[in-house]
Amino acid sequence: MSKPVEPGKDLDRILKSAKRLGVELDEEEALQWLAAMAADEPREGFVRDERTGVFGHRVSMIDFSQEDLEHFRELGRLVEFPDEPGRVETALALSGSAAQSKVQTYPGDADYFERVNILAPTREEACAILAEIMHNKVIESFKGPTYQLIEVKLGSLPEDIVVEGELRHKDSPISWNAQQAKDKKIEGFSPDGKAITILWDEAAKDPGWCKLDWVVADPIRGTLANASNMLDVTWEAPDGSITPLDGYLDPYFQEVYLEAESVPIFSKLAQHVSANALDDYVGQLEGEVNKYLTKTVNYGKAAKRMYNIFRLTGKYGEATFIRELFDEPASMLYQVYSLIRTIEDCSNPNSPITSEQMLAQADQLTLSVISALEGDQETEIVRHLLKMRDALSNQKTNQELSIQATAARDALINIVNNFFYEKLTAVPEIKSYMDGFIH
Repeated sequence: MSKPVEPGKDLDRILKSAKRLGVELDEEEALQWLAAMAADEPREGFVRDERTGVFGHRVSMIDFSQEDLEHFRELGRLVEFPDEPGRVETALALSGSAAQSKVQTYPGDADYFERVNILAPTREEACAILAEIMHNKVIESFKGPTYQLIEVKLGSLPEDIVVEGELRHKDSPISWNAQQAKDKKIEGFSPDGKAITILWDEAAKDPGWCKLDWVVADPIRGTLANASNMLDVTWEAPDGSITPLDGYLDPYFQEVYLEAESVPIFSKLAQHVSANALDDYVGQLEGEVNKYLTKTVNYGKAAKRMYNIFRLTGKYGEATFIRELFDEPASMLYQVYSLIRTIEDCSNPNSPITSEQMLAQADQLTLSVISALEGDQETEIVRHLLKMRDALSNQKTNQELSIQATAARDALINIVNNFFYEKLTAVPEIKSYMDGFIH
C-alpha cells in the first residue's frame, strides 16, 4: 500500500538532502513530478498520448520524453518483428533508460521490449513459428551499412558445453553469436571431450529467454549504440487461451509502446497479467538490488532499480532524489562505460561499422570524460581511452584493444560506484532501505 503523496513535504525533505550533498536539484521540475504522481493515483492501467499514439503504464509515461520519439521509431524498424495477420501479432515498446528519457539524461543502450503473440493450433507449432521468425530476423538484420547483429538468446543448454574455449553450464540461456544464429547450430564439446551440436530448431522447442542484440551507428548523430530487443512470446490457442512460452507473462510497468496500432494486442495480453504483477515485479527488482549491493557490486545499477521500486511503491521523496542523481555529470560516465563495450563489439574485420565511426565515438568519449572529471581521475581514464584509440587507429590486435577497454571500464565503474554509494547512503531513508539487503 503506497502512502499518500504530499508534494510540498516530500520536496522539502529532499531539497535539504540535495543541498547538503551538493546535488543540483531543479525544484520546479521535482515539484511537478511529485504532483503528477499524486494526480495519477491510483496508478493502475495505462494512458495514451492522443497526438503521437504512444502509450504505456501511467508511471512510465510520466518519465518519458517524446523529444527523440522519431529516432527511436526509426531504430525500432530494425529490431521489430512484423505482424503476420492470423499468425503473429506484435507490440513494440521502449524499455530501460530509453523509456525514462526525462530522467536518464545519459542513457546507455537503446533497449526495446516486444510482445510477440503467436496464433497456432499447438504449442509445438507456436515454437516452430518462433524459430522461423527469429531466424528470418537474424538473416534480414545480420549486417547493413549502419548495423551489425552481435548476439541472440534462444533456448536453454541441455548439458554443460565448452564453446570456443568457454564453459557454459546446463540450463543457462543459449547465447548464439551472429554466425551461429545464421547457421542455426552451435558446435562444441562436453567437459569430457564428447562432441556436441546444438540445433536452432531444437532449442526453440523450449525457448526461454529470447533476445537479440545489435551494434548500430547513427550517421546523423555520429554515435554508436547497442540496440536490443527482448521478446515476451505467447501462444494463443484456437480456444483463445494465452500461454507464455517461457512460463511467465511480463508485466508492463516499465514499457512505453511506440504505435497506437499496438493497443489491441497489448490490451488482449494485459488481461492475462497476474493480479499480483506489481508485487511480483517489485520483488524481482528487489532481487536485482540485492545482487548489485551484495554480489556483483554496482551501485549505479542498484540505484536504477531502486528508483523504479520507489516510484511504484509510494516512496516518492526517495525516487525524486535518485532521479536527480541521473542528471549529475558522474552519471554520464555510465554512458561512456556502455559505449566502450559497443566499440569492442564492432571492432572486427567483418564489421560494417567503419574505423572512422569508431574513432569519432572514441573522441567523443574522451571529451565527455574531460567535461565530467578533473585531476587524477580524468588523467587516468583519458590515458586508457587514448591507448584504446591508438589500438583502433593502428589496427592493433583485438586483444590489445580489449586490454585498454577493460582498464578504462574498470576505472569508470569505480568512479560511478563511489559517486552513487556516497550520495545514496547519505540519505537516511535510502541508506536504511539498502541496509536491509546488506545485513
